[in-house]
Amino acid sequence: MPAAKKINASILGNTAIADNKGLANEIYSKSRFGEIKDNKIQYMLVEALYLLEKKKLAIKEGKKSMKRDEFIKQSSKKEKNFWERYVVFRDMRDRGYVIKTALKFGADFRVYDRGVKPGDDHAKWILFPVSESKGLTWHSFSAMNRVAHSTRKNLLVGIVDSESDVTYYIITWTKP
Repeated sequence: MPAAKKINASILGNTAIADNKGLANEIYSKSRFGEIKDNKIQYMLVEALYLLEKKKLAIKEGKKSMKRDEFIKQSSKKEKNFWERYVVFRDMRDRGYVIKTALKFGADFRVYDRGVKPGDDHAKWILFPVSESKGLTWHSFSAMNRVAHSTRKNLLVGIVDSESDVTYYIITWTKP
């Protein structure tokens, strides 16, 4: 049986980059993994790990493929809270949501409702992953609320426990 076709990507800073062709383009068109920039597809590190685990992506360092554990180790050095971010990303993707970066808004992720592709409609939530063991200060919680309110989105907080299970809380504004 022939080996399953994979996207070949290289790490550049905090992204994995692949040519915008073949399987990479197909997965982007169908499921919106990555962002197209300069005729390449750039993946967030959490997206790259997800596709690596799904056996759709090979991360290359030179000619050698990077293993999952090495990729996690390197990514954890590059991104604060990488594992919590990944666990939440994976859980939301497995539930059928499209999840994109919200860095320009000052948040971790934008989440699109099931069946909605970025560009067709706006994201429904701003999502912040939080480790149960690290907790959350009122100051941080207030900042999250301000970001969600200013972007006209609902705030979704994903609490990751020690077993890497996620519990979600939706915070909305109400007027009495």
